[in-house]
Amino acid sequence: MATEQDHRTPPGLRPEGGGDPARNASRQRQEVGAVVRALLRRTEARLRLGRALARRWARREKPRDRARIALKRARVILYRTRRTAARTLAGIGPALVSVQRAFTRRWRRSLQFRTVLITLVLTFVSFLAVGAYLSNQIANNLFQERLAQAEVQTRQSVQQVQETFDGAQVTDQQGVLKLVNDTLNQLEARESGTPRQYVFLAVPNQDQPRNRWVDSRASYLRTENDIPPSLRDAVQHSEQEQYWQSIPLTVDNRMHPAIAVGNKVSFGGTVYELYLIYDIESAQATLDDMQNVLWFGGVFLLLLIGAITWVVTRGVVSPVSHAAAVSEKLAAGQLEERMAVEGEDEVARLGASFNHMAANLQEQITALANLSHMQQRFVSDVSHELRTPLTTVRMAAEVLYDARDEFNPITKRSAELLYNQVERFQALLNDLLEISRFDAGAAVLDAEPTDLVPVLRSVIDTAAPIAAACGSEVRLYARTPSIVVDMDDRRIERVLRNLLLNALEHGEGRPVEIFVAANADAVGVAVRDHGIGMTQGEAARVFDRFWRADPARARTTGGSGLGLSIATEDVKLHNGWLQAWGERGEGACFRMTLPLRSGGSILSSPVALEPAEGDVVLVKEQSTRGVVLGAFHSSAAQTREEP
Repeated sequence: MATEQDHRTPPGLRPEGGGDPARNASRQRQEVGAVVRALLRRTEARLRLGRALARRWARREKPRDRARIALKRARVILYRTRRTAARTLAGIGPALVSVQRAFTRRWRRSLQFRTVLITLVLTFVSFLAVGAYLSNQIANNLFQERLAQAEVQTRQSVQQVQETFDGAQVTDQQGVLKLVNDTLNQLEARESGTPRQYVFLAVPNQDQPRNRWVDSRASYLRTENDIPPSLRDAVQHSEQEQYWQSIPLTVDNRMHPAIAVGNKVSFGGTVYELYLIYDIESAQATLDDMQNVLWFGGVFLLLLIGAITWVVTRGVVSPVSHAAAVSEKLAAGQLEERMAVEGEDEVARLGASFNHMAANLQEQITALANLSHMQQRFVSDVSHELRTPLTTVRMAAEVLYDARDEFNPITKRSAELLYNQVERFQALLNDLLEISRFDAGAAVLDAEPTDLVPVLRSVIDTAAPIAAACGSEVRLYARTPSIVVDMDDRRIERVLRNLLLNALEHGEGRPVEIFVAANADAVGVAVRDHGIGMTQGEAARVFDRFWRADPARARTTGGSGLGLSIATEDVKLHNGWLQAWGERGEGACFRMTLPLRSGGSILSSPVALEPAEGDVVLVKEQSTRGVVLGAFHSSAAQTREEP
């Protein structure tokens, strides 16, 4: 039993010896309770220590957390502000650009807007200058008036103060202080139009003994700091002069303009500085009111002048705008349009003169149109009427030409000349008929997909005898061996043949080069010769009818003078370009540019018009096809690759 008891009892609670079991049990319970209470106290102390540490740690960490949170919030606000500003600027930029463009367009196109705006700007500048001058004059006059009053009042007040001090019969401290205070308080004028305050200071560094009872005095809220050092220095070193200076005065937390006037007075053998401060806020308020009146009056007059200018200019510009609209309609072919004429003033006379001019133009244009129509009909009728006799004459000329070997030399030569001239007359008649079709609007385009390169080869083959007779070599340069274009092959072949024959005729026996290339929307053909060339003025007129650069110069293959004109009309039917370049002694270049598809438009030509470094080049940057350069010779009639 004892062994079991010893085993169950903690080592520190075992009984030291025998004795009463009940007493031992009670003692053991007391010891266990003491141990438990000690453990509880120790645990509670540790808990209190942990709470204190936790509170200290919390107090230490809270400012850091708050600072971290505040920093994050500041970053978020800054990011949002920057994003909002960027979006605002991104929206303002295009708006400003559109406003600027609209203003520029309005400025260029509206005489009334320009006149009104210039008038407003000049009026505003004039009002600004006049207003500034008037405001300055009013301000100077008000200030000088207040300054004169302040000087007069100060001089009188200082004289009264000095007389009071000189006649004083007080010797005790209380009487002296009462006399000084009453005298100085009489200087204040708070309820007047120009409030006045004082600052009373003893002059420093005096030789005679200073009054031991009176040192310095000032009005309510005024101190010696309100007086500028420069003014004090001037008063201290003066004899009996009076000095003034403009100063800012703080009244009810507002800055008022003021004038400080200083002088000297003496009392009891001591010299004092007496400053009277005049608040001129009422004058400033008067000036502000007058400036506001000037501003509002100027703005009202500016708007009134702008409205008057707009009304006046509208009465002058409206007829001009109406005349411009009528002129545009007349230019568009509406020859019956006229201006409305009202009154007898200058504008009415302008409208009447304009209508008279329009009527004369209509009559002349109608007459010219009728004459042109008659000429076209005459050319067409004559051309058609000449076809039958010309056919008969041509048949007779061919018979004589075929039998020319049986004639004597003179008759043989006559038969040859007759045959050649009949052929030229036949070509001229055909050209006249073609021109008459273009003038009558009867020319029809029969376009279909056609390979342009074989057409060029056929033209070169046809012109081979003429090239051989002229001693010129024809070279063909192409990017690809095949370029399919929607075109009327008969008309384009005629254009190319005309350009090539002109180049051979004017090439002076030098090589003639043909360049052909295509880009995404167009095909270009340039015919380049190195002959006599032509000037820029001649290049501009080379497509006129019956025009020659040198009318006195004879040509071996000279045509009717209508070839290039017909070529121009053929190219226009295809919605294309036909252009010329030339320079004296350097040759000439004619470029034809056609859209690849019917109804298409041309943005740029894949072949250059003016030579680069002495020769025409194919514009590689604009090409969407592979580059295959070849030279085609009329004598060999084949294509070879260029290195």
